[in-house]
Parts: sequence; C-alpha cells; structure tokens
Amino acid sequence: MAEELSELLKVRREKLEEFKKAGLEPFPYKYDRTHTAKTILSEFESLAGEGESQNEVSSAGRVMAKRGHGKAFFMHVMDGTGRIQIYAKLDILGKEKYELFEKLDIGDFIGVVGKVFRTRTGELTIRVSDWTLLSKSLHPLPEKWHGLQDKELRYRERYVDLMINPETKEIFLKRIKIVNSIRRFLENRGFLEVETPILHVLQGGAAAKPFESYHDALDMPLFLRIAPELYLKRLMVGGFEKIFEMGRVFRNEGISYKHNPEYTMLEIYEAYADYHDIMKLTEEMVIQAIKELSPDLKLEFKGETIDFSLPWKRIPLLTALKEYGGVDIEGKSEDEIRKAAKSKGIEGYSEIGIGKIINVLYDKLVEPNLRQPTFIIDYPIETSPLAKKKRDNPKLVERFELIVAGMELANAFSELNDPMDQRERLKKQSELKAAGDQEAESMDEDFLRALEYGMPPAGGLGIGIDRLVMILTNSPTIRDVIFFPHMRPTSETG
Repeated sequence: MAEELSELLKVRREKLEEFKKAGLEPFPYKYDRTHTAKTILSEFESLAGEGESQNEVSSAGRVMAKRGHGKAFFMHVMDGTGRIQIYAKLDILGKEKYELFEKLDIGDFIGVVGKVFRTRTGELTIRVSDWTLLSKSLHPLPEKWHGLQDKELRYRERYVDLMINPETKEIFLKRIKIVNSIRRFLENRGFLEVETPILHVLQGGAAAKPFESYHDALDMPLFLRIAPELYLKRLMVGGFEKIFEMGRVFRNEGISYKHNPEYTMLEIYEAYADYHDIMKLTEEMVIQAIKELSPDLKLEFKGETIDFSLPWKRIPLLTALKEYGGVDIEGKSEDEIRKAAKSKGIEGYSEIGIGKIINVLYDKLVEPNLRQPTFIIDYPIETSPLAKKKRDNPKLVERFELIVAGMELANAFSELNDPMDQRERLKKQSELKAAGDQEAESMDEDFLRALEYGMPPAGGLGIGIDRLVMILTNSPTIRDVIFFPHMRPTSETG
C-alpha cells in the first residue's frame, strides 16, 4: 500500500511539472468568478431544451468527478455552495488546452469560463470555452473515502471528510446557525458579548483539573481556563449588567462521547435575576435555536425522540437521588453518605469532600436516566461553592442543571455575591485541594476583593455548546460536532 501510494504521489508531481512546462501557473494568486454553483443553478433554473445562457459565466471549485467520452470530458466541480457539472470539448478548447484538461486530477482546483446549457439528461452544465488551473492537488483521495466508514480517519483528516461527505459539512453549517441564533437571542435582549482571559493565574470558576503552562517573561505558572466565571463576575462588579462570553475552555480530564479536552462554553450573567429567571431564559433560548433548524420541537437523537415542548420537568436533586438511585441522603451525616455511596459501588474517594461524593452519586445513578429535558434543581451546599444558599433552606443552594438524553447541557446559579460567605466556601475548597482534590477551587483573593466592592444579585448560566449541537443535529459523539477533535498521534501525524 505504501509503495502504491508513493507511486500515486509521484504521478501527481510529474503532472505538476508538465503544467509548469506548458506555461501554466499551478498555484496562482486569485481568480475572478461571476457565479457560484448555487447561483448558476438558481439563475438558470428556467433554461430549457437546447437553449443556452446569453452570456458566459465564470466559476471555480474542486474537481470531484471526471469521465471522458472520446473528444469530450464531463467533470463535477464543487465549491462552497454545491456542485456544478462542466463539459469540455476538443474542438472548442483546442488540442493543447484540451490535452492538459484531460490531465486534471480529482482534487484539483480549476476556474472555468463558458455558457450554461442543459444536457439531454436535464442537468445544468457549463460548456467550457476556457479554463485555469488554480491549485494542483498533490495528494490523491484515498479510495476508502468513497462511502467512508472509518470514523477515526474522518476525525484525523477532517478536511477530507468535509470535502467528501456532504452530511459532515451540513452538521457544521447547522452548528453555525445554532451559535448565530444564540448570539442574536442574547443581543436582542440587551446582552453584551465580552472577552475575558484564557490564561489564568489561578484555577477557578468550576470543579475541574486544569492544563498548566508557564510564562517565561513573567516567570510564573499559568492555567488554561476551565471557566470564565470569575472574570465575568468581576465585570458585573464593574457595572456590566447583562453580559455573555462564548469561547473555548480547557479541562485536563478523560475523553468520551461527550468529553473533549477543549470545548466551547457559553456563559451568561444577568444582574437582578435569579435561577428561576435563568431557567426561563434557558428554555426560550434553546427552543429558538431548535426552531432555527426545524419548527418541530421533537428531535431524534440516537434512536429516541426528545421532546422540547414546554414545560420542562423540574426535580430537586435529593428527590432525584431517591427516585432514580434509591438513595436517601437528606439530613444524613457525612459518614452515612459515604456508606450509601459505598453500597452503590462508589469507593476510593476518601481524599475528596462530601460534595464530590454527592456529585458522583448523582452522575452515576440519576443523570443517565434523564432522557427528556429536565432541570435538576436545589443542590446540597457542599456541591456548589459559587452559588447562593436556597432562601428557605440554607443546606441547599439555588442551582440547576439542564439534563437531556443523559447529558448535562447547562449549569446555572443564583450567583453568590456575599464576599464573607464566598471566602468561607473557597477556604473549604482550598483545604480539599491541599488534601489532594485536583479539581477543587483555588482561594482567589483578587476575586474576593472584587466582591467586597459589591456585586449586584445576579443569575448565571453555562451551556456546553458542543453537547447542545450534538442533540440538535443527532450526532452521537462530541467528535462529530468539533471540527478538529483531539486524537492520539499516529506514526504519520507524530
């Protein structure tokens, strides 16, 4: 196989030299086109019979198929909007130009000029009067890409996947529509999009293991952000009342169908709102994104129907643990909770706090069973160091997670703005970190100082954009909705 591929590469390079000797520039700087494939198909839709366009068009794209018929050639050329057929004849192009045209390979970029006509089979086609080589493809498409089933190769060489598989490109076009819909939704409600640092001095804003880096000039360690939360709250202190940020976050954790080391997070903060307001906003925003793709709020995902029709169910976390996991931890001591976890096969967490134990119980026993859109609300205070205490029960906090198809899509709080309470909770997190919990929050004195200046009451929300796109596009794994997911290197990629 290696020898065969090497020969194919050699042939393409030989053709490159032939084009150069014939006076063709194989990699020109630009090309002026008047029509895309889509505009040709639209503008000349009414063209019928043996008629042809009055004027010539100029189009460009990648050769995706070719077939010869004696002294004539048909090709399909693909651009960013679709495919168009082209037709070249020896008696129109002349011997030299036609013979060079025959040497074009699948994968080459060309520009063509000619009038549009309809073939006997009814396909709109450009009759080529002239053509230009725009980029010589030096690497042939592997034969196995035709009807490709090798997912690993598709993820590694996404550029070829996008080129060959229209359904892949359609997923990413839908992702763009979803992201744009969310931005419009928030901007129409007066939210401002902001940007905060990706390199953080301290680990904070979420419970996760960070990636560590180092800045030589400052001679100090830095962390890739696991969440933008604490910087966004600083902006709330500074007077920005309705803000959001959409960008990459990084977590040095496992990889699965719903986890990638870097992913896109949307975080939203609204002053003078609480988690009830944010629940309503979440419902409305997600439904608008769904309607961007389809007016039907019932979507297929992995063979099951997800119905986003309102109202979405709301279940307190402790109730969900009893209903789905058969575990009643309400009012129980830490030892009792650890024994309950052990009875469910959850062991080996002696170094972490009881909040993490509760989260592990919930992740294992509850989340996989929640298929339809469900808000899990009112978490034990130990699980959420950045959320306000529940106003009628100080042992809980005002927090919700949105679960769909067994995955967390969103996490939200009535945001803690009491600097004294926040200090005590971060102090406990620091103790857990010192005991070995790599995901615990850091004691961030600058953030606490900001809170001491005063932050208005606020509701905050984080949404995993990749998981939302997974469900809205019926994509079974997060790798299907990230252009370049992380993969182990191979001998070829290094």
